[in-house]
Amino acid sequence: MTEADLSIIIPAKNGASYLPTMFGSLLRQGDIWERSQVIFVNDGSTDDTPRVLDEFAEKFPRFDVITNPEAGGLANARNQGLEAAIGEHVAFLDGDDWLAPDHLPTLLEAAHRLDVDFIRCDHTTVEGAKRSFKRAPMAVRNRALDPRVGILPAHDSTMVDYPYAWAGLFHRRLLEQGILDFPADFMTAEDRSWIWRLHLRAASFAVVDSPGILYRRGLVGSLTQILDERQLDFIRAFSQVFHLIRDEAEPERWWPKAIRNWLAILDHQITRFGSSPASLRMKLRRGAGIVSSQIPSELLIREFSQQKPSRQLNVCSYLGASSSYITEMVK
Repeated sequence: MTEADLSIIIPAKNGASYLPTMFGSLLRQGDIWERSQVIFVNDGSTDDTPRVLDEFAEKFPRFDVITNPEAGGLANARNQGLEAAIGEHVAFLDGDDWLAPDHLPTLLEAAHRLDVDFIRCDHTTVEGAKRSFKRAPMAVRNRALDPRVGILPAHDSTMVDYPYAWAGLFHRRLLEQGILDFPADFMTAEDRSWIWRLHLRAASFAVVDSPGILYRRGLVGSLTQILDERQLDFIRAFSQVFHLIRDEAEPERWWPKAIRNWLAILDHQITRFGSSPASLRMKLRRGAGIVSSQIPSELLIREFSQQKPSRQLNVCSYLGASSSYITEMVK
């Protein structure tokens, strides 16, 4: 028997202006806090974060703070939170986001009723005054499922295309099995191999309707808005995905989806890095070639041939050992 029903892990750096909204939303989650733990990871903040934490600490029965003198990144901060978690279930929340009332009780009720390894839910993006509802790509709801049904079909958006760590709830047994932690030292794309590992190695999951998470996008200073070498972590992330697939008993089932993911994201990143310094573009090309060479060449060529012409032209010279043959295909 664990000491708490829920541990919620909240990493943040310099988020003081957003934290009152986030903590206020936690206080509107009903009567769960007597059996729940808040873990806040202050990841190198230099703003008023400590003052805000002092203000809200007394409002929660179990409020633990981990302070990093320097920022170690979201993946490492979440892993620190996991090490400190005492709950039967674990949730993640970013410091600049917030929850609709009764969101956590809804997820906990579903977790107790369905007894699955993890639960996923929808969310709403917030960009200034604009809000957009984003549905988790799974039609079957409120039912225990094999997580592998969330991977295919290869040509559709599926649950591995919905990697957001904060969009769900996770049973402690995943942590004990070594499935729930994030890849160390990743500054971006930390959830890409994480979501594949969950869907390949966990025993059960469910998607449920819930009041929702409000996810801020487009914030000044966010890593998603900064183009530098940290954004190249997506290359290492896919290398990890490909290693996971090679270790599977039937890798041929999962390669098409993973390759399509890789080609789509590589296409996006090549365009995104188009105006970056030549040294950064060279690192992207070199890294993409190395990782593409991990894919069985016949499968890479087959999936490449099914891509739209604009994508083929954009990525063809980034595909490692297969690049020469593929370049001839698109001439």
